[in-house]
Amino acid sequence: MHFKSLRFASCCGLAVTSLLLFAADKPKSKTAPATPAVVDPYAEVQPATETLDLAMYQRIRDEGLNHSHVMEFASALADGIGPRLTGSPNLAKANAWTRDTLTKIGLQNAHLEDWGEFGLGWQQLNTWARMVEPDTAVLILQATPWSPSTPGPVTGDVALVDIQTEKDFDQYKGKLAGKVVLLGAMRAVPPVDKPLFERNTAQTLDDMAEFQVSESVGGQAMTPEMQARMRTRMERLRLIDRIAQFLADEKVVAVIEPSRDGSNGGGSGGTFFDDNGATLGRTPYLADKAVKVPVAVAAIEGYGRLYRLVQAHVPVQVQIDVETKVTGEHEHGFDTVAEIPGTDPNLKDQVVMLGGHLDSWIAGTGATDNGAGTIVAMEAVRILEALGVKPRRTIRIALWTGEEQGLFGSRGYVRDHFGSAKLSTAPDQAQLPEFMRRASGPLEVKPEQKLISAYFNVDNGSGKIRGIYTQGNGAVVPIFEQWMAPLKDLDVTTITERNTGGTDHLSFDAVGIPGFQFIQDDLDYETRTHHSNQDVYERLSPADLKQIATVEAIFVYNAAMRDQMMPRKPLPQPDLDQKRNAPIEGIFPGAVAPAAEAPK
Repeated sequence: MHFKSLRFASCCGLAVTSLLLFAADKPKSKTAPATPAVVDPYAEVQPATETLDLAMYQRIRDEGLNHSHVMEFASALADGIGPRLTGSPNLAKANAWTRDTLTKIGLQNAHLEDWGEFGLGWQQLNTWARMVEPDTAVLILQATPWSPSTPGPVTGDVALVDIQTEKDFDQYKGKLAGKVVLLGAMRAVPPVDKPLFERNTAQTLDDMAEFQVSESVGGQAMTPEMQARMRTRMERLRLIDRIAQFLADEKVVAVIEPSRDGSNGGGSGGTFFDDNGATLGRTPYLADKAVKVPVAVAAIEGYGRLYRLVQAHVPVQVQIDVETKVTGEHEHGFDTVAEIPGTDPNLKDQVVMLGGHLDSWIAGTGATDNGAGTIVAMEAVRILEALGVKPRRTIRIALWTGEEQGLFGSRGYVRDHFGSAKLSTAPDQAQLPEFMRRASGPLEVKPEQKLISAYFNVDNGSGKIRGIYTQGNGAVVPIFEQWMAPLKDLDVTTITERNTGGTDHLSFDAVGIPGFQFIQDDLDYETRTHHSNQDVYERLSPADLKQIATVEAIFVYNAAMRDQMMPRKPLPQPDLDQKRNAPIEGIFPGAVAPAAEAPK
């Protein structure tokens, strides 16, 4: 629900007051006020020249760069609340804090929207482990999300288990009871010979601006090599559930997994990554799929020492204590939503949205992924509210949850407000997570879909904005070029028509709403902080966050004030995509149609 705010005029002077009261007492006209015509955003003619309020650019820059509160938001969220796993008590705290803080800074209609049942509520209370034989050594590790607890500290002999195919199970049967299992072979740990902290160069931005025409034919987006990697990954995912049950049946006391690597060798030096890639199960947050053995992920150096000793047939013992808590089996997910109401009688029902995802993983405090996107969206609306901006369109901030498990929050919001398409139930698609399955349509669009001008998203860490992805929307390029011209001194220069995936703007794009993700400097996001124990306040760049919030506020303001809605791509037709991409029949001279297979 979106409540309209009432505005009251105050007058100074008795005569004026009397006139107003007299007018109020006059019989009201029986003619109803004209209802603004619903604009067809697919048919609006866009102007060649944007009308830019450069004085407002300057005011936003001054407020955002010289009077920022973004790092206050950062510490309150990352330090005061901490990691925000979907379904957890900490995420509930974050939902309440963002709602209340948005109200405190002046936004209206701040509320939580339920996107549906998620599954297990869970939190890590304490996890530690140490080698006790043949030497003593403290291990750097944490529980994987939704791991059960050990019954207090437990000690066990260490056994190596490496299962890649079904036939590998036999060699471990009857040999693992009471053991602490190292799950998987030791990976390479390359020297860190490339920077772990990088900014985009002029060359990388120029390369990004070039549109890459796919070599695929017939709508197949992946190369054969990518398809092979995906098949391997899906086979591994299907095997994971079997491995988890096998280890439970064998009565192992705990499992330790090695951390994956980061870009440029960043997954070393005590950094470890703790996300679904380390979880022993595809959907461990569902009660009927809950992991039955305690699982922890370890920094690669500690794992390597244990692995090498076991490989050398040295008896190794580890003591481990995994203390976790399930706080509910049927927890719901909520998005935080708030608004700056529009003021133009003809445009106020139209909406410009911005946001990022509020949930995180557990190893750090979720500062860069995606605390950064949350706090810059909050700071952007704070800037506009502090300046007393009266936008023509309503500005709506939305902070999503469940993004890490499959864009659940934004997809649920879009489904409830704007539309959706049924997902394919083909056998190959049914095996995929929902967010990876193709739509089989048709797309069912709700009336609100035509009222959303654009959605702007930040979800690539703490690095400053260098430009924007148009998501294949060529009509916005000349618009963004004009918006960005006064921002070149802030290094905002690049527009690319490429698509970028993996985050919440995709939910809007899927139903024909312009959804945009900004190009950001990488910093150490992919090397060290993305889903890792280094995703903490210290990895945030204050100057960059000020710049992001300022630029985002300007983009949102421009979209809210222009006469037209943002231009749109054609409405998606997922039900027709397969037909449009199918090979053209009968184009090969002399081709003979294959005989139909006999029914089996």
